[in-house]
Amino acid sequence: MKNIVMLAFAGLGLLACNKQLDENPQSIVTPAFFATAQGFQSGLDAAYGGMRNLWGTENLFTMTCIGTDEFITGNDGTGNNINYYSSGYTPSDGHVSGIWNPCYTFINDCNGLVDYGPKITGLDSVTRNRMMAEAKFLRANYYFVLVQFWGPVTLNPHFQASPTTAAQRNPVADVYNFIIQDLQDAIAGLPASPVQGGVLPGKATAAAARHLLAKVYLTRATSPAAQSDDYQNAYNTAASLINSSASLGLGLLPDFGSVFAEGNETNKEVLWTVQHTTALAYNGSPLQNSSGNDNVLVHMWVPKYETFVPGMQRDILDGRPYIRAIPTRWLTDTVFKDKVNDTRWNKTFQTVWYCNNAGSIPKWPNPVPPGVNPALAGKPKFALGDTACYMPGYDVSDATIAATRYLLMPPRKYNIQMGPYMRKYVDTHRPDMNAPSIRPVIVWTLSETYLIAAEAAMHLGNTPQAVSYINTIRERAAYPTGNVAAMDITAAQVSQDLILDERTRELCGQMVRWWDLVRTHQLLPRVIAHNSDGRFNIIPKDTLRPIPQTQINAVTSGPAYGPMGDALWN
Repeated sequence: MKNIVMLAFAGLGLLACNKQLDENPQSIVTPAFFATAQGFQSGLDAAYGGMRNLWGTENLFTMTCIGTDEFITGNDGTGNNINYYSSGYTPSDGHVSGIWNPCYTFINDCNGLVDYGPKITGLDSVTRNRMMAEAKFLRANYYFVLVQFWGPVTLNPHFQASPTTAAQRNPVADVYNFIIQDLQDAIAGLPASPVQGGVLPGKATAAAARHLLAKVYLTRATSPAAQSDDYQNAYNTAASLINSSASLGLGLLPDFGSVFAEGNETNKEVLWTVQHTTALAYNGSPLQNSSGNDNVLVHMWVPKYETFVPGMQRDILDGRPYIRAIPTRWLTDTVFKDKVNDTRWNKTFQTVWYCNNAGSIPKWPNPVPPGVNPALAGKPKFALGDTACYMPGYDVSDATIAATRYLLMPPRKYNIQMGPYMRKYVDTHRPDMNAPSIRPVIVWTLSETYLIAAEAAMHLGNTPQAVSYINTIRERAAYPTGNVAAMDITAAQVSQDLILDERTRELCGQMVRWWDLVRTHQLLPRVIAHNSDGRFNIIPKDTLRPIPQTQINAVTSGPAYGPMGDALWN
């Protein structure tokens, strides 16, 4: 597979740390590259930097967020085929190769670090072993992405110094065993916590590896490679992290809204982030700000407020309207039905826009609608800084809409141009509205650890413990104005569906939903029930993503590379 081994390090360093890399670009990486301390550090920087090809890009967003029960394609969606599961969704779709290729590129980088680490000179053993543990953590991450999307994938345990045209897909069991071993090794060699000991933001820690290991066990438990102790291992690993969190300086924040607050990405609830940077050498083209490895999540959910809402124009605060995705009505009306006691709706979605354009402020008609003072006829409905649009989250009559001075949009008025805006990735410090974000992407939080522990406990029959973990998360969601007691669930309510719903309320838009639905065997039922675009086309093979056509074409020696949904998985 030629695409696996052709590593270009130029422009791929993460800057997961604040140090300036001393770049020595290599067009083809050889074992000699890893022989020096400088090369070894550059290789590790590149392995971190590879994560920016996933977390923050339109590719991973498209592959995990739309085509689910949470989001469908918006007015300017580019992932229509994936969301619709249509005949145009084929191995030639660029989103799939945009994930597959960098995963294998940086797996090979990690392989070089692991294979040649013991021979490196110029590094003390403590530093060398920590760096090798970081490489194993990153390699496990890349392989976990691959196995969740594609099932049986090629397992390359060692560095490939030259291209090969032969490859085969390894059994899912082998891939999971490899991931688990890497994470167990990483846990033993990494710093304990992301908030202690001067660990730089974005660096691997044992806490992050423990979280991922619990998630891997939980995912394998419903795969063809399931082991009888997967749920127990998932529970033990997640519960151990939760129980030790205080001693590690970790914990849930009192306010759910603070977790994703801009500038607060290193708070004690965050287990791991993928760092982004202002350095142009490490970003995509400024003229192509939805491509490359830029963080474009700031754009993906922004509605067309500047054309749909009178009194509005584009600005940095409200964002550039890509509107790649809009929430499903299940998301807005059912899973977030309680918008009073559960504060997560208003802390996740923007539902109010304030007038920023005096030139497009609407005027009252003549005659005015019933209930409006006739003296207002022909006068501006509102002024700069006033509410221009409000989405109350419940239905109101057409007469009320007509008599309201701003645009009042109940759920029945949501459309592919204008709806609630998912704001976890807002970045108000960009130089202009078109610029991508340099905010770190929060990948995992301790709140998800609680939900992993709860789900594993449920499957083990330990319902009281599942209730305790779920209620801890739900009670936090009532802060500061909700009724805490009203947020509690009972043992009779615990189910896989409830936990999936809770994962949406807590993790909405965090690039996990498609994986969650696949691993719980709920992708087809929930897309059919809640996704108005994909429900008519989705079929069982869609629980895997198609192997990229470029990969299939590259295997010219030996057996042909397996297609999507083959007998290895189904």
